[in-house]
Amino acid sequence: MTEETLLEFPCAFPIKAMGRNSDDFEQLVTTLIFRHAAPVPGEAVKVNASGQGNFLSVTVTVEATSKAQLDRIYQDLTDNEQVLMAL
Repeated sequence: MTEETLLEFPCAFPIKAMGRNSDDFEQLVTTLIFRHAAPVPGEAVKVNASGQGNFLSVTVTVEATSKAQLDRIYQDLTDNEQVLMAL
C-alpha cells in the first residue's frame, strides 16, 4: 500500500527545525536528520537566529527518497524536547 503524496521522489526537500539558541542545537538537528537522509551538496545546512537571538532555526535540505523517510525524520525531530517546531 502506498501513501498519497504530491511529491515526486527522489527530490531535494528542505526541513526546518526551531528551538532555543544553544551551542549544540545545530548539531542536534543535523544528527537527527542525517540518521535518515543524505544532505544535498552545496545547500545542506542553513542556520538563522531570531531577532533577539533567543531562538535558532536550522534548515537542512536533504535528498528525500520517500514519504516514509520524511515521516521518520519529522517524528525524530518532534520527539526531541529541544525541538520546539519542525516544518
